[in-house]
Amino acid sequence: MTDQKTKRQTIDELKSRYESLNKRKIQAEANLENAKNQLEELKTQARSEFGTDDIEALKKILADMEAENEKKRAAYQENLDSIEKDLNTVAEKYRHADTTDTDAPQNE
Repeated sequence: MTDQKTKRQTIDELKSRYESLNKRKIQAEANLENAKNQLEELKTQARSEFGTDDIEALKKILADMEAENEKKRAAYQENLDSIEKDLNTVAEKYRHADTTDTDAPQNE
């Protein structure tokens, strides 16, 4: 843009620059309006789903949900570990019983 500041421009060049800048301004305004509309929709959705659109309150809700999910995940893992341990105990018991039965003399 330094060339445009130092170089003397014709009226046509200035008009072209103005049109280009005006087009960018219109696009920026449209983008801003779309962003505002989208923000309002998201706030409405947040109020509907979580009872608030306050960002700090939503962060707290998210942290609480993550903590609850972690608690449930840990409990699920503990349950699976317990089930696996019980299954291994049963399998070992029957494996031991099978070897004991084959070691015993058989009557023929």
